[in-house]
Parts: sequence; structure tokens; C-alpha cells
Amino acid sequence: MSDRIGDGEEWDLTPRPVSASAVVQIQIMEVTDVNLLGNVHGGAVMKIVDTTGGLAAMKHCGGPVVTVAMDEMSFLEPAYVGDLLTVKAMVNDTGRTSMEVGVRVEAENVVTGRRVHTSSAYLVYVALDRSGKPRPVPPVMVEDEDQRRRQVEAKLRREARLARKRAIDLARGGDRPLILSVTN
Repeated sequence: MSDRIGDGEEWDLTPRPVSASAVVQIQIMEVTDVNLLGNVHGGAVMKIVDTTGGLAAMKHCGGPVVTVAMDEMSFLEPAYVGDLLTVKAMVNDTGRTSMEVGVRVEAENVVTGRRVHTSSAYLVYVALDRSGKPRPVPPVMVEDEDQRRRQVEAKLRREARLARKRAIDLARGGDRPLILSVTN
């Protein structure tokens, strides 16, 4: 199945397995990554998370993407200078033009071998055409029960984002239109 837009661009919209979007990035944490407390700054982790998540989204849709939302970012344990950060990302679910990507971060002390789950995040990316406008993305095919659970949870997060947006629009007087183009 493909989708053709007026400018002649065409995309393969054949469903793709979740595993095809998987990305693993490993990076050592350096002195420039730490905050005043001596552990890795959350912003440094967020940058790596966004980059890795974006790569997973690009693998899934086969083209450029932009980050439109960081739905959730949890910092569970600190990481330190010298730790190897392993960042794993894959697409959880898709909308018409958007993809939710789940990202897991683990820190490994290379001396002791101790490995801890430090962060988790859910980000939403939108695929772009050559003119920088949102374009269709292929659906995902879940391959196991864990991926199915992640897809169901992604749909719940999307519904919550849309409900929150509607509530905010109503609180502002309800005269503002609900814009769905970047989240569906």
C-alpha cells in the first residue's frame, strides 16, 4: 500500500514490525555531562533519549521526523561520569502522521559491571515530507504480547493527551479549534 501526495512524493505504507524500528545507542558519560551534584545532568540524558527515539521513528517511517511531544520522562536512578549509557528505543504505536516511541535508559558501571535502569520516556514524532509538512506513516505490526501491551498503553497516552488538550481549549473559552494535525 502506498500514499501519494500532490507533489509526487510516495511512501510505502505497508505495516512494519515493531522490531524493525529498534535502535540501541551506547554512550560514555563524560565530565561535561554532569551537574553540580556530580551525577549526569537530566538534560544530557534527555538529548540522548530524543536522538535515539528520533532514529527509531526515522527507521519506521523511512524519512525525516520532528519531535512534537515528550509525553513522559521518568528519572529513576542517577548515572555518573564513566558510566556507559545504553539507550534502547522502538516505535510503540502509530497514528496517521505520528509515532509514539518508547525509550529505556540503563547505566552500566564499567568497573563493577553494575547495571541500573535510570530513565524511561515516551516521545511523539511526526514524519515530514520534502516540504516539511506532516505525511502518512505505516502502521506497526506487534510481534508479541509485550509489544501489544506497549501499543495499548501508547493508545491510552494518546487519548489522555487529546483529552487534556480538549479540556484546556474548553477552559480557555472553547472558541479555539482543536488542532489534531500533529498528534493523529
